[in-house]
Amino acid sequence: MTTPPIKAVLFDLDDTLWPLDAVIKRAENTLYEWLAIHAPGVTQRFTQDGLRALRADLLPTDPRYRYDLWALRHATLTRACEECGEDTARMLQAMAVFSEARNAVTPFDDVASGLASLGHRHLLGSVSNGFADLQAIGLAHHFRASFAARQFGSAKPDPAIFLAACEALGVAPGETLYVGDDPLLDVAGARNAGLQAGWMNRFGRTLPDHIVPAAQFTTLHDIDRWLRQPA
Repeated sequence: MTTPPIKAVLFDLDDTLWPLDAVIKRAENTLYEWLAIHAPGVTQRFTQDGLRALRADLLPTDPRYRYDLWALRHATLTRACEECGEDTARMLQAMAVFSEARNAVTPFDDVASGLASLGHRHLLGSVSNGFADLQAIGLAHHFRASFAARQFGSAKPDPAIFLAACEALGVAPGETLYVGDDPLLDVAGARNAGLQAGWMNRFGRTLPDHIVPAAQFTTLHDIDRWLRQPA
């Protein structure tokens, strides 16, 4: 069976377009410092690890938390305030502090030029389980459609969010390449939705044997070169 030509490229965001771990650590530190000033009872009772444990405890209590990480973090802070007698209303401001720090990402060096090059020949979109703000980050103009699990109401690897992005771009799943770093959420998820799946391996990781992407990449320029190959 002949593989149809790729008309669109969809991207994961975290650890595909920018590294995430250091960003989350910095954002959590910034939030904790804010809490120490504005809700000191929380930091007197909970360490950062304690807040992470509370978040893990809350995760299975509401199906929404599986796809809305903002809501999960806000619920965690609210519960911590309730246990400490702090003002829960201030946690919206706390989440604004966290979100600003969470959006202070530094894209990999190839991202700006790679997206610009790919965008000349293909429709571009994004599908993410996180709640990064592409407008705040400065990359939104590259994408015709961007889907975040929080707004959509389901998360990868649910086929629905991949298919919705394809529909928004006006392309068939088989005409779409999805690129992400997570073997299960991104590669297997996209394949199960009928898309072609590329694995972005920026950190020298190893794929499980049962995960077979259409191609492996380390930069966006690798994607551009792969797409330019003769059929």
